[in-house]
Amino acid sequence: MTATPYETAWGALGEPWAVAVETTPLPDLKLAHVSETLAATLSLPGLAAGSPALRAVMAGAQPLPGAQPVATVYAGHQFGQFVPQLGDGRAHLIGVHTDAAGARHELQLKGSGPTPFSRFADGRAVLRSSLREYVASEALHALGVPTTRALALGVSSEPVRRERMERAATVLRVAPSFLRFGHFEYWAYRGQLQQLRQLADWAIANWFPQFEGRYADWLGDIIDRTADLIVHWQTLGFCHGVMNTDNMSLLGLTLDYGPYGFLDAYDPGHICNHSDEAGRYAYDQQPHVAHWNCARLLEACLSLLDPDQDRALTTARALLERFPTRFRATAGRAWRTKFGLGEHRDDDDTLMNGFLDLLARGRHDFTTCFRALPDPDRLHDLILDQAALDTWYRQYRDRRDDERADTVAREALQRSANPARVPRNHLLQLAITAAEQDDFAPLSRLMDALSAPYQDADEFADLADLPPAWAAALSVSCSS
Repeated sequence: MTATPYETAWGALGEPWAVAVETTPLPDLKLAHVSETLAATLSLPGLAAGSPALRAVMAGAQPLPGAQPVATVYAGHQFGQFVPQLGDGRAHLIGVHTDAAGARHELQLKGSGPTPFSRFADGRAVLRSSLREYVASEALHALGVPTTRALALGVSSEPVRRERMERAATVLRVAPSFLRFGHFEYWAYRGQLQQLRQLADWAIANWFPQFEGRYADWLGDIIDRTADLIVHWQTLGFCHGVMNTDNMSLLGLTLDYGPYGFLDAYDPGHICNHSDEAGRYAYDQQPHVAHWNCARLLEACLSLLDPDQDRALTTARALLERFPTRFRATAGRAWRTKFGLGEHRDDDDTLMNGFLDLLARGRHDFTTCFRALPDPDRLHDLILDQAALDTWYRQYRDRRDDERADTVAREALQRSANPARVPRNHLLQLAITAAEQDDFAPLSRLMDALSAPYQDADEFADLADLPPAWAAALSVSCSS
């Protein structure tokens, strides 16, 4: 154990990878919500849920004992275009906590003021985007998706201008590491390969010790984690919205919730980010973009694979082929679970795609229809083309029943893959509207409902309803 409750993040590296920078306090910050589950798991010394000390930390007014806030530098491909210097522009790594089991947790305060990497921005986050990130971080964790977590949401009266004047807010984010693909792109672009190797060795020593001295195996593991993550997204109808390489986690976590969204009406080409005019990060493009992003990581790390560039490229190409292979295998299993199918059959893709086509033609709700799959009567209430549904359902029932699996066990497994509730945009907007008036009750209720998303709950039945008509007009962008 350390002599103090917390350590400085990236302390073993320090400059130039991370620079010390103080947070800029926010006035009269209120704790809008605290994740009691995460608080209990972490047991952060001196930071009990709802305590004045936690509020002071959330406001950026009190450093963690033994830790100096730092900001890290990285680069990234943003909408396909390389930006050679980005970095933590409105977030500070305020410390590291090692829990009783020996697991290390980086604590990052977002919205805590400018850093050397703010690029002339104000370093603040607004309530709207902060609440969305806070909810999604904990909701995706409850859904079983690898993700950064969020311990608390703080709201201040300080005005911040985006498209309009909004209230400043902070989120206290938690993850084993916030390392990104872009951290490696930064050093590769500058040709500072010794710094890149030191960063890789540090990352391996801390989070991938089984790959010490084996860079190819390490990169292969990152590719596998990334493919598995995208399978989670696709099968839950989750759209990230900004899959830039600087938003890709080295640990395969969902990172940086901006204009994300869950599919309501099923549309494979759905674009959740109003800023994404070309649809680069549309729902059906996420696997392709993740594959492309892995190529950029391998490109940055070529010097680690072999001093001979031709041999390094040969190794990198072989590693990159792991992505489609891993994705197809993992996705096949995950989709079959959603359909209640245990065994692999050659025509399963045709059968499953037939249901997705049925949803797409009628623009039917993704989450609700999958939850209703075991119940044909409920599906009839949801899907307009009754004749097409009847034809498909007969084929599906015959295929499903041919496995002769225990019905109760099969449906329980199916329910565990098809949530009753997800953080839909209209639910988030209702919570945001109330929070802007210092009413955090809708947020609290939404967090309770999303903490057990696979369980039916009468008290949250309204949060599982189909979205209202006005939800279709909601728009989120890179400022959301």
